[in-house]
Amino acid sequence: MKKTETVALRINGQTLSVRAGTSVAAALRIAGSADMGTARRSVLGQARAPFCGMGICHECRVDIDGRRRLACQTRCEDGMVVETSA
Repeated sequence: MKKTETVALRINGQTLSVRAGTSVAAALRIAGSADMGTARRSVLGQARAPFCGMGICHECRVDIDGRRRLACQTRCEDGMVVETSA
């Protein structure tokens, strides 16, 4: 039986292990069950989360290792640090 590879990353200070190949958007959803994977807040304070899943809507913008990136277009890597503004 093939062993499933996992990677560990930190999302808003919490360590999360996910399968290798998982998108950061999916990891946000796994990590934030109460917020439904919220990536950021609008200027009016409304929760914003991944919508299109293909990098067009930019609703999933987060800071990944200090750079602003799209969560839906980024695969989780071991040791990655993700910060949302949610």
